[in-house]
Amino acid sequence: MDIKDIDELKKDHRTSYLATELEKFLREEAEVREMLSGDDTLHELAAKELKSIQEEKERIEKQIQDILDKDKEIDEFPNEIVLEVRAGAGGDEASLFAWELAYMYGKFAEQQGWQWKTNYESKSDLNGYKEASFEIKGKDVYKLMRYETGVHRVQRIPATEKNGRVHTSTASVAVLPIKKKISIKIDPSEFELEYSRSGGKGGQNVNKVETAVRIIHKPTGLDVRSTNERSQLANREKAMMILTAKLEQLEEEKEAKKYAGVRREQIGTGDRSEKIRTYNFPQDRITDHRIKKSWHNLPKIMEGGIEDIITDIESGAVGEEEEE
Repeated sequence: MDIKDIDELKKDHRTSYLATELEKFLREEAEVREMLSGDDTLHELAAKELKSIQEEKERIEKQIQDILDKDKEIDEFPNEIVLEVRAGAGGDEASLFAWELAYMYGKFAEQQGWQWKTNYESKSDLNGYKEASFEIKGKDVYKLMRYETGVHRVQRIPATEKNGRVHTSTASVAVLPIKKKISIKIDPSEFELEYSRSGGKGGQNVNKVETAVRIIHKPTGLDVRSTNERSQLANREKAMMILTAKLEQLEEEKEAKKYAGVRREQIGTGDRSEKIRTYNFPQDRITDHRIKKSWHNLPKIMEGGIEDIITDIESGAVGEEEEE
């Protein structure tokens, strides 16, 4: 590490002490090396001292590198995401399925000890979700949830079906990592802000004041809402955070399309338009089409029991896809 690196490390409270120590050992190392090049009578003593200094220097450098590596991992796999669900084809049945997916992920989050918070929800007449957005915080949340993005398909007999026919409906899921280091900058002229009264929880003030915020990003057409914070400012900040995450994801998707690797071919593109999974209720079976593997016991799965599915997808455990 050079002096420039050390100056940067001193600015970080986690590495400032280590950087100061490293700087001290670098000075001592330079002094001993000068001694080695001079008086031959001190050569043996100086060589022993140099070895001791270098060992201490390496130990500190390793501690610093461990901290930096952890930072890199957090940036790649942040501990905060926004999860969005949206009803697709299938009308009311699709909205009910979207609600069930959100419930499933909420239960899984609860089992993992993650924090779950609703940002925005738009409900159908049957109390399903036309669309909804949730903030989830916790250890490994993005690492475990990143492959849930895509179209989820359900096959079952709806409660309103009189002839016992199996219907097929869809809902899409998007998982957006919230990163600490932001690479996207949004020009204020590129977005429009709309304010309205929130119908969510939060006390009497929420319904009297226009606290709900909607941001429309004009270049991309992205539409982001936040309604469940207590103030207009807090909702605006939350909506901007989500918009930034969406724009970063769009950029990453563009880059991913340039470099199609084996892993991407196996687990898919991460595009929300890609059909990734089918939930077949009559056959009590869920199938992930990316790894061609099925699991049974849908009631348990819909109550958040998705650990095996997530583990198998993470490891790329390829099975044999069952007939639909």
